[in-house]
Amino acid sequence: MDGQHQKQKNKYSIIVPTYNERLNIGLIVYLIFKHLRDADFEIIIVDDGSPDGTQDVVKQLQQVYGEDRILLRARPRKLGLGTAYIHGIKHASGNFVVIMDADLSHHPKYLPSFISKQLETGADIVTGTRYVKGGGVHGWNLMRKLTSRGANVLAQTLLWPGVSDLTGSFRLYRKSVLEDIISCCVSKGYVFQMEMIVRASRKGYHIKEVPITFVDRVFGSSKLGGSEIVEYLKGLAYLLVTT
Repeated sequence: MDGQHQKQKNKYSIIVPTYNERLNIGLIVYLIFKHLRDADFEIIIVDDGSPDGTQDVVKQLQQVYGEDRILLRARPRKLGLGTAYIHGIKHASGNFVVIMDADLSHHPKYLPSFISKQLETGADIVTGTRYVKGGGVHGWNLMRKLTSRGANVLAQTLLWPGVSDLTGSFRLYRKSVLEDIISCCVSKGYVFQMEMIVRASRKGYHIKEVPITFVDRVFGSSKLGGSEIVEYLKGLAYLLVTT
């Protein structure tokens, strides 16, 4: 079966967790629709009780694009990234799931490349990477670049996961694979993405990479701080012991 025919049969559920993303969510939705004109997809927005009116903006977007294309699946408060994905998967009708951030750090222009890579290779997971030719980071200061790169090098050395960007969170999963992996994960926050890809590698799933440029958020404040770095190191030690 040729790739275009298969693409038309596939449906992509794009899960976008949000918290205080009122200034970003409209643009990210517009860009998804712009770049995925030929794909069957739905956007599942899992909002954790944002006090800034994010949900009101999403409801307005539903009036424009339709409630069948944009699903608001809100939760009462911040309950963690991993559980946001689990919540989103419950409402996903696609056979593939995309996870991406709402803050424009993950540009939807890369989505066609993710889909094409999966169709060409039959991959179970396609992950965006900053650390191969054609990838990169824009908007970070030197210290944050060194911290991120150092975290990846350390994890590569200890865990040998077979992918170049462990902490990236812009990925395309076969839905059944995501459900299998996520049921095994116990980490929270920053470490969660790393545990997902390490466990996928250990289970023998077929993983391919697409170079992306990560752009630091335009509106709002970053949620990465010193406590997340401490959690990362704890998580690394946990994965070293358990995988």
